Amino acid sequence: MAHAHPLDGGAGLARYLDAWSPAPVTVRDLIAAAPVAALSAVLDQDTTVADDGQELPPLWHWLHFLEWPPQRELGADGHPAHGHFLPPIPDRRRMFAGGRAEFTAPLRVGVTATRTSSLAKTEVKQGKTGEMAFVTVRHEISQDERVCVVEEQDLVYRCGEDERRRAGVALDLADAEAAVAPWQLSLRPTPTLLFRYSALTANAHRIHYDEPYARDVEGYPGLVVHGPLLVTLMLELARRHAPERQVRSLSYRLRKPVFADEHLLALGDPAPGGDGPAQLRIATRRDERHATAELSFA
Repeated sequence: MAHAHPLDGGAGLARYLDAWSPAPVTVRDLIAAAPVAALSAVLDQDTTVADDGQELPPLWHWLHFLEWPPQRELGADGHPAHGHFLPPIPDRRRMFAGGRAEFTAPLRVGVTATRTSSLAKTEVKQGKTGEMAFVTVRHEISQDERVCVVEEQDLVYRCGEDERRRAGVALDLADAEAAVAPWQLSLRPTPTLLFRYSALTANAHRIHYDEPYARDVEGYPGLVVHGPLLVTLMLELARRHAPERQVRSLSYRLRKPVFADEHLLALGDPAPGGDGPAQLRIATRRDERHATAELSFA
């Protein structure tokens, strides 16, 4: 996993982060069966009942350790206005950029887990449309006093107006072009699916369920498909095509948004002979690489 790097010097976003050093936080949660069964239903899986002792699919712990701040503490966009690992940047706009995870043992349904979260690093970069603050939060998740998952999430924050308002992205609701890949999963995420996923993950960001807000305020052409949902779909390729193999590590990057009702393909290319990492991606008719991932097996 990555180690902390010093912030870029100078003014701009760095000045908001220089003295920001939130302490680690430890929480406990039961890996309950109900959310597992619910996400199975949302993904139209045949098995919609989760039993105690069942192995939790990789990254499905995103259904747990959820935060439900009081309604009065939400901002106009639906995100919490304040939070332990939310940087003190005014008028911030948040994007989920990517992450990494290592799985040393599967989490199990019906067993309480402990998650310790800490700030791994902050970094300010200059992009085409201005400064971006990268914040990486590290999670260690344990069951029965054994660390099972070590995860890092990269969040990107901008300040003030966002250039994407003038990007002029247009929806293309035609079927995605056929792709040559051994592993494939086809999905057209509807507004209903996005709403149900938002509910399961306690995600109140309005870009996922409030189309007028997404269009008129955020400048998107439609509802935005959750980044974590795209990652989950890529992992589904391994679950469905190599169910006997245990995922050991994952690295993923979210590049361009997918929108509701667009036809997406989750595509996977396992290494020849199965010895190396598998390359995964999300494609639509508009772009071949909305999200990419590399997955290795034990």
